[in-house]
Amino acid sequence: MLLHALLILMAYLVGSLSAAIILCRLLGLPDPRTQGSGNPGATNMLRIGGKKAAAATLFLDMLKGLLPVLLARALDAPLEIQAAVAFAAFLGHLYPVFFRFQGGKGVATALGVLLALNWLVGLATIATWLVMALLFRISSLAALTAILLTPLYFWLLDRQPPLLAVALVITLLLFWRHRSNIRKLLDGTEGRISLGSKPGGDHQA
Repeated sequence: MLLHALLILMAYLVGSLSAAIILCRLLGLPDPRTQGSGNPGATNMLRIGGKKAAAATLFLDMLKGLLPVLLARALDAPLEIQAAVAFAAFLGHLYPVFFRFQGGKGVATALGVLLALNWLVGLATIATWLVMALLFRISSLAALTAILLTPLYFWLLDRQPPLLAVALVITLLLFWRHRSNIRKLLDGTEGRISLGSKPGGDHQA
C-alpha cells in the first residue's frame, strides 16, 4: 500500500536527520565525525559541546525514533508496518542519506523506537542502561547490556512476532556498530563516562 511505503520512507528520512551533526553546525562546533570517538551521538557530544548539547542530542535522536512509529500507529498501520517504520528510522540514524551515510551507533534512536513500540519494554531497556551506567560508568557497556536484554523484555511483556523480530535485528545491528567498543571492553581500554567533563575534556565515548 502506498501509504505504508510512504510511512517507511518518511521514517528513514527522519532517522537520517543527525541531531549531533546539525547541532554542531548550529552551535559552531566541529563535526562530531571528526572529533573524539568520531561518533555523531550523545556521548561524543558530551565531549565536544558539554552537557546541554549532549542532552539535546539524546532527546532529538530518541524523538526521531519515537514519532514515526506513533504516526504509523495513529494512521492504523498494521503492526508489521509499525515494526518496519521503527526499523527504517533506526536504519536512517545508522546510515543517514543526508550525511554521506555516516551515522551514529543508534542507541538513543533505538530507545525512542522501543518506547513507541511498547513503552514498558522501552522503560525496562532505559532502566537497564541507567543501572549499568551508574554501576560501571561505561556508556558502551550500559548500551550493549540494555539492548541485549531487549528481546527478552519483549518475550516477557509482548510476544508479538513483528516486535520480537525487529528487536532482534536492532540488537544485532547495535552490536555490529559497537564492535570497536567491544574490542576495547575486552582489552580493558574502554573509557568511562565523566559527567564533570567540560567541552573538549578527556572522557571516552
